[in-house]
Amino acid sequence: MRYQMISNVCFRQQIGVLLIAHHADDQAELFILRLSRGSGVLGLAGTSFASEIYSQDLELDVKHMKNRSILLVRPLLDLWKEDMYKICQWGRQNWVEDPTNLSQLFVRNRIRTSIGNLQSGTFKSELQAVISECRRTRSFVDKVCTDLLKQTVTVTDKGYAVLDLERLNPTEVKDICLSKYLTAVLQFISQRPRPIRGNTSKLLLNYIRATPCRTSLTAAGCYLSPAPGSKGTKVIVSCFLDSSLPSKTEILNICFNEARKRPTSDDLGQIISSAKTFSDQNRVFDVHFLDAASESVLSKARELNILSESTYTTIGLLQRDETNRFITKKEDNKSVDASEDHGTNIASSSDKVHLLPGKDLYFMNRFLIRWDSSNHQCDEACCGKCAVGTATSLEVRHMVESDWLYLVELSRSSNRDHSTSSSHKALRSLKSIPVAARRSLLVLVNHCGLLLGVPAIGFNYCPCLKASTVFLPRVPLGGGFSSFL
Repeated sequence: MRYQMISNVCFRQQIGVLLIAHHADDQAELFILRLSRGSGVLGLAGTSFASEIYSQDLELDVKHMKNRSILLVRPLLDLWKEDMYKICQWGRQNWVEDPTNLSQLFVRNRIRTSIGNLQSGTFKSELQAVISECRRTRSFVDKVCTDLLKQTVTVTDKGYAVLDLERLNPTEVKDICLSKYLTAVLQFISQRPRPIRGNTSKLLLNYIRATPCRTSLTAAGCYLSPAPGSKGTKVIVSCFLDSSLPSKTEILNICFNEARKRPTSDDLGQIISSAKTFSDQNRVFDVHFLDAASESVLSKARELNILSESTYTTIGLLQRDETNRFITKKEDNKSVDASEDHGTNIASSSDKVHLLPGKDLYFMNRFLIRWDSSNHQCDEACCGKCAVGTATSLEVRHMVESDWLYLVELSRSSNRDHSTSSSHKALRSLKSIPVAARRSLLVLVNHCGLLLGVPAIGFNYCPCLKASTVFLPRVPLGGGFSSFL
């Protein structure tokens, strides 16, 4: 919520880079917090030096046809809070203390108090060294993941991705890197930012390593299946529309000829590149936590002499104390959760969405679609019976099996009209799209349920309809959910 409010201001003011004052104390608190929750080494790496956030509402960069982003940079991560106090005192600058920081009702405040009571420079420096090692590991994993995405993933304009298993060679990729890679692909296709953990992560790892691929799998809002004709060497990743995918729709007013002035993407790219350059210097033999599970990170750090015995023991005590509080809180909430009927504001993907002519609709964070009446007129338009000319709005939904069966039936018609010829061309295009991926295509139907258009494959029921659709994911592949050292 906080970042959403800040980002909204940034977008309105055309601000492309935002500096955040997170510091080393924040990293230490987050480390203990996540350690108590069982986070892996990537989570224990804490807040990243630089990351991108994308608007929840589409902020279209017309020039590059992508959603706008804001680069968050945290330049103070290596400074402790006491260092910042001294800097302010030296510069005779006043600062503001948040009174809620003293409340022990909040987890972070309890951890902050516990760490502050230690008053040990050795403890802080050793804890920071462990976090730095975790960050180095995450940086290496991000680099491997980014390279794999570039080399093995093909994203189509129909909204699905193809994974090349021969290039990926999944049996030779470490679990932590392969898991991050699969998470990036599935989050991109589903546009669902939820992390993929536990049994789902293990299921995906086993599936992708069982080459050649012979079966299908549903996971994390996506449907994975062997690509036709690939003999199991390629996998199709498409949306699974029966899951709770983000189903938000937005009616937009877009001027495609004008772009607002703002920091260029080249400027942001240079900052991101600088952040990544440091991560590229990490080599596999310099990264010590690649195979370390959450419970073994501290032991590994002690083995490498990053942690002394006293610091190891102190962190363990802080972890156990917060873990016990967390478990007790979960048990207290079980009875409440069981008795309450929690509603949801997320509409199903089957909810009807209507689009007026000449308007742009952003559908499920993935597709931008519009329709209008063209200058061409069909024979029925003269007598006022044209299905498009008489429509005040059209329903937008995903393609279902009955739609392509209807196209087949239409193509076999003895009438040599526009709908017949258009269905012939559409079916040729449809045959090149795997069946699993067809269900994510958008169609336009009128109030009677008549299929009038499938813009992605060029089908128009009559020449009066002018429709288009663009695959425009809110968050790009590998963006938004990944971080840089």
